[in-house]
Amino acid sequence: MIISASRRTDLPACYAPWLLNRLKAGFVLVRNPMNPRRISRVSLRPDAVEGLVLWTKNPLPLLDHLDALEPYPYYVQFTLTPYGPQIEPGLPDKRRALLPAFAQLARRLGPARVVWRYDPIFLSPRHSVSYHCAAFRQLAGRLAEWTDTCTISFLDRYRCMEKRAQALGLRAPEGEELLELAGSLSNIAREHGLILNTCAEEADLSALHIGRAHCVDARRLERILGRALNLPKDKNQRPHCGCAASVDIGAYDTCTNGCQYCYASHNAAAISRNAAAHRPDSPLLLGEPGPLDIIADRSAPSMPAKQIGFFDPHP
Repeated sequence: MIISASRRTDLPACYAPWLLNRLKAGFVLVRNPMNPRRISRVSLRPDAVEGLVLWTKNPLPLLDHLDALEPYPYYVQFTLTPYGPQIEPGLPDKRRALLPAFAQLARRLGPARVVWRYDPIFLSPRHSVSYHCAAFRQLAGRLAEWTDTCTISFLDRYRCMEKRAQALGLRAPEGEELLELAGSLSNIAREHGLILNTCAEEADLSALHIGRAHCVDARRLERILGRALNLPKDKNQRPHCGCAASVDIGAYDTCTNGCQYCYASHNAAAISRNAAAHRPDSPLLLGEPGPLDIIADRSAPSMPAKQIGFFDPHP
């Protein structure tokens, strides 16, 4: 079983003590977003977890506790953009805090276990194509020593963030504008020795030397584990998502980073209520199980594996 922690919220930034408590306890309870009365009991025992993928914009609360993660094969999807407090109001200073945190994480784990995400990319009166080219070049120059891969994506307009996007004048690049921007970012990435991929984008940018990302990446986990994994594609993601199947242990409307483009946050009032209901010692991210809740073990298909060498073919 692969654990995703989490596409729905920034667990390392906002709920690190809870995450560490759940790993220590060896299990977590996760409400079904579509049917909240149904709760899955997900094993977090090291012998049941084939891999752990951490998604964060701010790993600082977790950095002093990485020893607790050592029993698990894991890597980090680290989103680091040039946007300021108007767009990402809940994050620490990028230059003084998050760039050093990226380097600290990579020193500990190695560059292959820290993936840089520059996403989502949008245009606005303050964020032009030339703005992104200059910002991406500056960040690539700082991060190329600490990672081997950068993943980009372009703004998706979800209903929950439409008003915020309109108020700020955010829009996705399209047509020739998108190709110009993607081509420039590709050239900059190659200058710095970085692999550049897109996340769940419909456009085929392979002619620009841009691949398709596998953010929950079976191959990356195989290299960390040193053995092959039999992982199916995740059927619950968007059509162009390349992720392997995983179990997400987060919850929507819980992230306190406040990013204006967020698809997982519907309104500030709900986030405040949910954050107030959080208890670090609860098996659930929000509140406690109730008498009407139905709790069932979450099973995953077995994933037979064998020891592989660097030149063995993938299954």
